[in-house]
Amino acid sequence: MDLEVYKKIRDENAIGYKPFKRGLFEVSGKEAIQFLNGLITNDVKTLEDGKMMVAAFPNAQGRLLALVRVLRVGDKFLFETEEATREKVFQNLFRFTFAGDFFVEDLSEKYQFYAVINCTNPNQIEESIVFGNDIFVPADTQPDLSNSVEVSDELYEVLRIENGTPLYGLDMDEITIVPELGIEESISYKKGCYIGQEIIARIYFRGHIAKRLSGLILEDLNVKPGDELKSLEGKPAGKITSVCFSPKLQKHIALGIVRYDYLAEETELRINDSSAKVAALPFFV
Repeated sequence: MDLEVYKKIRDENAIGYKPFKRGLFEVSGKEAIQFLNGLITNDVKTLEDGKMMVAAFPNAQGRLLALVRVLRVGDKFLFETEEATREKVFQNLFRFTFAGDFFVEDLSEKYQFYAVINCTNPNQIEESIVFGNDIFVPADTQPDLSNSVEVSDELYEVLRIENGTPLYGLDMDEITIVPELGIEESISYKKGCYIGQEIIARIYFRGHIAKRLSGLILEDLNVKPGDELKSLEGKPAGKITSVCFSPKLQKHIALGIVRYDYLAEETELRINDSSAKVAALPFFV
């Protein structure tokens, strides 16, 4: 990993960028809000023009099909998601295009995605579609990133884990029940019914999650994704999903699924022949 680039980003707030593939879809039509609110966990009816929200596509059991960001542009809604969940999102949206005034266009190949770090005003990049700090630009254009530093795959993985951002296939998958991600702003408990709503609402109103994505500070790096966490008494406590060394924290850190009884910060757990302590996410802002 390029420590010089890392220090520029973390210590000097330099703007970093990384291009990679993400799915991008445009949804429109007079019945768009009605159909979308039956598919995702958040309430697009409350989304104001130019604003963005996080949401999830659950299945009937409340388990995660995809995590998305939704941006409203006038009467249209733009959805973006990981490349790994692009086809799932498209199929979930497209199947309703024959049911009413509801239209879906896959824009993924027409735009290039750039993850942008520390950029306070990504709107300065012309013709860009802005999701938070990240941007999509037309595939045949090159944004002016001359005052930025490019982030390698290895460095981006460290930044992702430090920021507590889950990756589909590692930290979340179709076994994950949506509330287990701990992203409370992705779920509306006030809107009407949607696929998987009964399971998700029951967890919220009648009990608690059985486990949740959490941060972990490790004693050493002799740990890999999939390794089991145990309590000090030897009981199953969860598993590791992503691991790295954080230069800023000077510690080995991880993301992991931790059982409810052990979610309190500073809870000590055992992993292999070493220990881990539960930490809040993100590791630092």
